[in-house]
Amino acid sequence: MRVFFDSSAFAKRYIREEHTDTVLEWCDRAREIALSGIALAEIVAAFCRLLREGKITAHQYARLKTALFYDAADISLCDLTPEVLHYSILRLEACPLRGMDAIHIGSAQVWKPDVFVSADRRQSAAAEGAGLQVVALVSA
Repeated sequence: MRVFFDSSAFAKRYIREEHTDTVLEWCDRAREIALSGIALAEIVAAFCRLLREGKITAHQYARLKTALFYDAADISLCDLTPEVLHYSILRLEACPLRGMDAIHIGSAQVWKPDVFVSADRRQSAAAEGAGLQVVALVSA
């Protein structure tokens, strides 16, 4: 199974919070995992925010970053191509999205996953509208 994760969903692989177990289950089920090329920077930004807020230590930050980049060696990273931008802009024109959220959807549309996993309600709805099979990690 080909599974595409948005940044906020994949970050749950490293930061234990609601839906972490679901993310780990999808990772185990996946034959291939993909992320948008922007995902690594977004996930590291989340780690940095946790460090600045004192929610993790410098040692924990280093461990999280090392684990992320170790895993990235086995993950497909989707480049920001004209085709990805085309699909991203179509989603932006059709839905109230942030630019980065649209890039995740456009990347997934080009990569053609079996499942798109998102931790954002608006992004999940927009991805469904783009024809992706979505697993939405959002609370009711």
